[in-house]
Amino acid sequence: MEPSRRPSSGTRRRRRAARRLWTAAVAALALPLALLSTGSTTAHAASVRCSVDYTTNDWGSGFTAELTLTNRGSEALDGWTLTYSYAGNQKLSNGWNGSWSQSGRSVTVRNASYNGTVAAGATVTTGGQFTYSGTNTAPTDFAVDGTRCAGAHQPPVAVLTSPSAGAVYSQGDAVPLAATAAAADDASIAKVEFYDDTTLLGSDTSAPYTYSATGLSVGGHSLVAKAYDSLGASAESSPVGITVASGPAIVASPAQLAVRQGASGSYEVKLSTKPSADVTVTTARTDGNDGLAVTDGASLTFTPSNWDTAQKVTVTADDSGTGAATFTSSANGHAKATVTVTELRGSTAYDARFLDLYGKITDPANGYFSPDGVPYHSVETLIVEAPDHGHETTSEAYSYLLWLQAMYGKVTGDWDKFNGAWDIMEKYMIPTHADQPTNSFYDASKPATYAPEYDTPDEYPSALDTGASVGRDPIAAELKSAYGTSDVYGMHWIQDVDNVYGYGNAPGKCEGGPTTSGPSYINTFQRGPQESVWETVPQPTCDAFKYGGRNGYLDLFTGDSSYSKQWKYTDAPDADARAVQAAYWADVWAKEQGKGGEVSATVGKAAKMGDYLRYAMYDKYFKKIGNCVGPSSCAAGTGKDASHYLLSWYYAWGGATDTSAGWAWRIGSSHVHGGYQNPLAAYALSSYADLKPKSATGSADWATSLDRQLEFYRWLQSDEGAIAGGATNSWQGRYATPPSGTPTFYGMYYDEAPVYHDPPSNQWFGFQAWSMERVAEYYQQTGDADAKAVLDKWVDWALSETTINPDGTYRVPSTLQWSGKPDTWNASAPGDNSGLHVTVADYTDDVGVAAAYAKTLTYYAAESGDTEAKSTAKALLDGMWDHYQDDLGIAVPETRADYNRFEDSVYVPSGWTGTMPNGDTIDSSSTFASIRSFYKDDPAWSKIESYLKGGAAPVFTYHRFWAQADIALAMGAYAELLE
Repeated sequence: MEPSRRPSSGTRRRRRAARRLWTAAVAALALPLALLSTGSTTAHAASVRCSVDYTTNDWGSGFTAELTLTNRGSEALDGWTLTYSYAGNQKLSNGWNGSWSQSGRSVTVRNASYNGTVAAGATVTTGGQFTYSGTNTAPTDFAVDGTRCAGAHQPPVAVLTSPSAGAVYSQGDAVPLAATAAAADDASIAKVEFYDDTTLLGSDTSAPYTYSATGLSVGGHSLVAKAYDSLGASAESSPVGITVASGPAIVASPAQLAVRQGASGSYEVKLSTKPSADVTVTTARTDGNDGLAVTDGASLTFTPSNWDTAQKVTVTADDSGTGAATFTSSANGHAKATVTVTELRGSTAYDARFLDLYGKITDPANGYFSPDGVPYHSVETLIVEAPDHGHETTSEAYSYLLWLQAMYGKVTGDWDKFNGAWDIMEKYMIPTHADQPTNSFYDASKPATYAPEYDTPDEYPSALDTGASVGRDPIAAELKSAYGTSDVYGMHWIQDVDNVYGYGNAPGKCEGGPTTSGPSYINTFQRGPQESVWETVPQPTCDAFKYGGRNGYLDLFTGDSSYSKQWKYTDAPDADARAVQAAYWADVWAKEQGKGGEVSATVGKAAKMGDYLRYAMYDKYFKKIGNCVGPSSCAAGTGKDASHYLLSWYYAWGGATDTSAGWAWRIGSSHVHGGYQNPLAAYALSSYADLKPKSATGSADWATSLDRQLEFYRWLQSDEGAIAGGATNSWQGRYATPPSGTPTFYGMYYDEAPVYHDPPSNQWFGFQAWSMERVAEYYQQTGDADAKAVLDKWVDWALSETTINPDGTYRVPSTLQWSGKPDTWNASAPGDNSGLHVTVADYTDDVGVAAAYAKTLTYYAAESGDTEAKSTAKALLDGMWDHYQDDLGIAVPETRADYNRFEDSVYVPSGWTGTMPNGDTIDSSSTFASIRSFYKDDPAWSKIESYLKGGAAPVFTYHRFWAQADIALAMGAYAELLE
């Protein structure tokens, strides 16, 4: 392993802002989104009240310590000094997120320049690295500015001990629930509750904590135990997934098994319920690779006394085959069980890891998917990011599902699942004709009516301005000619999968309603760059004035003399581009197997999606690109002069619900973020025959886009190597005049934090890893020297900021801080950007980000031969595999200090009143939580409630779909390219 790299400063700041955001369109407007911020005012606290959480990562001779300071006072801290002492020989090596020093056993930490202000109720995290020998007892004498801090009361611990993960029960049988629970700080356990997802099943007030659950429906269930202690603290267990079958069933585990050539592997079989007589279970290969065969356990007998004792089925692989086979276990009167066994090459341990994770992700009992097969944003329901509920989903999740199934096809040779994933996405996330019924009235010469964007939500609604010039849409006619329809073929960005809000905007059912079940289209962000997820008012995509106020929700966002019932959708271009990226790999890998014909129809649909994705290349109102100032004076575009040829933050389209009303609209976006670009998709859509679009100019546009994207990366690349924010053709979203001296890229203005400011859109390292991974894939496929130049510099910087600890754990960058500006772009003589700089404010062990980063290094190393990139990619993958696995996948705990924002006010103009579908009132006193009262029924809500009352910041272990898929994909990519 490469020697550990040590950052000059930093460890993770556990406060993780939301991952992603997009926009939603209303009337003729789609406004940029934003995420989280503290929103605090600096003041010096009159008296200090504080608590400190102290955690370590210890490898025997040294450790890193993470200290989270919470301001429990009523006023902000304006500068802080934290002191504590050790009982042993711990010696400070270095520290981060503050100025660290040590005198004897006493340690002092003073705030850094950027984290001195700690708002009331907010937290700040700092960390240090130490050596020691002997014992490593945690300190307890924490003080801030000389005032002793309390240690935060630790919540209880709950573990669901029964049933076991993956268990199968027959309908009507009782499911035995059991849990252990322990309290901290001299508290005692008051009770344990048992939940099926968010539904309370029952409780027990004394140990052993048990409950017999009856009446569970057929299908998958996510079970949770929640313990309460005598001090009011609570904590829930990790979820355990089970399946309820419609009758007696055979249970086989795991559902996915990898066997190397010439070797054998086994899986277990048992029955779901006690039989009245002996049952013989026979197992045989029923489909797929004939190089795999049952060599032991082909016939197994289960009796009324051993029915739930697992017996093994052994499968042996020949010496030359590859690919998957289905093995089916059958018995009279019992539902069958199937296991997919995949024969792998001799040394593909990382392919085996891929299949292991794939099995966990796709196991229905583990809770990653809805009954309709739609991927949730996360297994857990209480999570607030760009999706404000865990059982919403995004086009991002669908695109990762496509990519996951493409990799599955590569490993197993089974392409039905990739095609099936596209079908699910097309059914639920691409609006049907019934969802966009009036596109035939769209006038490409007048795409939309201008409305200015404003800086803060309290400046809305924004009045429509019919006097502002709007350019012509140059691609609508050719798209209609190519595909024979006026409908747009692109994914809407967000969906309420379980219809938690109750809008009922199911695909094909624009009118909606609270009784509708299954996936429901919704919108959220609408009001400028400062609007975080905590300040949004969710709305239906089809606003039929059933909910909200007298005009539905429309008059919260746009100002007009009257309002019409309407539909509106917003596309997140990076997700559609990722879908194209997945289709490219599916086509490449299927052809390598001689199975290109099996995916050709789906690949053709991806080409169509890429054709419509060009709307993301256009200024929001199709104005000319470059030096565009003044909504009326900035010239309207007449064609491709309105295209910046980059992937912007969104495109959107909408129209009247009344088919006789006769209007529809479309807009692009003027805001372009470096993290959204995808040169591999641009390459595929311009140069790869199977993905070239049908339209007259689609392929040529993507060829231009490929060159422009690579130039964009170079223009945004800092002196150190990281990629800065982006650019806009509409300063402040209203074609305002930018500050004098603002650098430009083809006349577009440099924007340090494009699109959203709460928090700044350029600070998350994940955008770096996501975007550079696409560049690395493109480089690996083509060897392009321009891509290599960008990657060489970026990889050197990223490696210099990466730590691999002696025990195999790791730290990668988390929050970035920027200073300076790039040089104005000169394509013939680019500047060196010596005045544009990045620093890493803190570091993280986030598994999703680490996986995307490892993939970047994998593709880069495969083409460049860089040994350090290869060894670091391996170390990251091994570190998360060895340290962070659980029954559901790979995940790490997260302290969510930002959850104090559940009480954030949601701006609603004075006098505006309305209701959510469940009856929650919307008015000028609304908060994030008050219009989402369903959260109070979530089993994790008490953790939030305790925190809002002054308790410790809650800790969650989240299983995000995109992150789990990215980890699996990183394992598969390493197996393919470097193993």
